[in-house]
Amino acid sequence: MSNQQPTELFTVHGEPIIGPTGRPKHEFPEPPPLEGHGPARTIAMVNQKGGVGKTTSAINLGAALAEQGRRVLMVDFDPQAALSAGLGTNPHELEVSVYNVMMEREVTTQEAILSTHVEGVDLLPANIDLSAAEVQLVNEVAREQVLDRALRAVRDDYDVIIIDCQPSLGLLTVNALTAAHGVIIPLVAEFFALRAVALLVDTIEKVQDRLNPDLEIDGVLATMVDPRTLHSKEVISRIVEAFGDKVFETVIKRTVKFPDATVAAEPITSYAQKHEGAKAYRTLVRELVSRGGAP
Repeated sequence: MSNQQPTELFTVHGEPIIGPTGRPKHEFPEPPPLEGHGPARTIAMVNQKGGVGKTTSAINLGAALAEQGRRVLMVDFDPQAALSAGLGTNPHELEVSVYNVMMEREVTTQEAILSTHVEGVDLLPANIDLSAAEVQLVNEVAREQVLDRALRAVRDDYDVIIIDCQPSLGLLTVNALTAAHGVIIPLVAEFFALRAVALLVDTIEKVQDRLNPDLEIDGVLATMVDPRTLHSKEVISRIVEAFGDKVFETVIKRTVKFPDATVAAEPITSYAQKHEGAKAYRTLVRELVSRGGAP
């Protein structure tokens, strides 16, 4: 396994190359091919602040994992259904969604899963019906474990399951954290974004303590980074100060290509294959696999 370890990069003068997070930069190896599929490792993309790049990161991380031969299930767990729309599905035309799987015992998870135009990526879609689940779940037995039960039925069919959570810390997000093995926290490189993180970490710790002792933070992902500004550098420095090695070396820079890809309902890895944004998500996959966050 030693060849799967990251390699520290040095200048021609033998000095460490410093990456965008202010730490020595590493080269992460290509993930080895898998001999078979499943059981999946489940990752929740969580931040109660909106507009931090959760859905963009979920779509592109899933697509980049699929490029590496991983079978990926994307779970849209936000009533706004941005993930479903971003993968080319019309949420208003869904006959069966994650809501039906959770709330109607006769609906199986397999019935709701859709194939997407991204090879190796399937979708468990959502629509506005999901907003009703938060209220209805209050009276359910083991209400925090309903999503976990639904995903258990398909875990052996995939290598990675990515849950795109809504921007809140309500019962739906607690369900996602209970079903997950790991959490990725996308964090926009702005000071206001830092303020909400303490509450999120507190919620994760409560879920670890009471519902899911195996849950761990896979990493904090700095998004919408403008490396030219002092502000971005200061915020990233504060993030590293707070989370240390949990912060991914890979950062996602701000670019107009991400909204363009969203309008086209494509991941950036296929919309602009050679763009820096596509390369960043491929690097993120190598880093995630290196850290043990994905098979």
